[in-house]
Amino acid sequence: QVQFVESGGGLVQPGGSMKLSCTTSGFTASELTFSRTAMTWWRQVPGKERELVMLIDSTGVAETYAESIEGRFTIARDNAGEMVYLQMNDLQPSDTAVYYCNTFPPLDWGQGTQVIVSS
Repeated sequence: QVQFVESGGGLVQPGGSMKLSCTTSGFTASELTFSRTAMTWWRQVPGKERELVMLIDSTGVAETYAESIEGRFTIARDNAGEMVYLQMNDLQPSDTAVYYCNTFPPLDWGQGTQVIVSS
């Protein structure tokens, strides 16, 4: 079973930066190969549906799905370490959410990491 552990969240002031990390496990034992699997970052605020933020495909090409983060967030992957990263710059209060990583389409969800943007 593939699992995801997100980390790197916390409290940051508006305009600040933060880098989230996603440690994955279980790909070797599953039918999936990490390096051949599209990976994603999502976010969710209470009372709203989980929102797809960014995707990086198996070739390293990134796609942005949340218009509000255009030009501010960058997704990256480390195939050797089977990890995914989300670099977030110029953070705004509207970016406050729990952030999750997953495959695409998504599998079971991890616990996520809370990001709070506030002065």
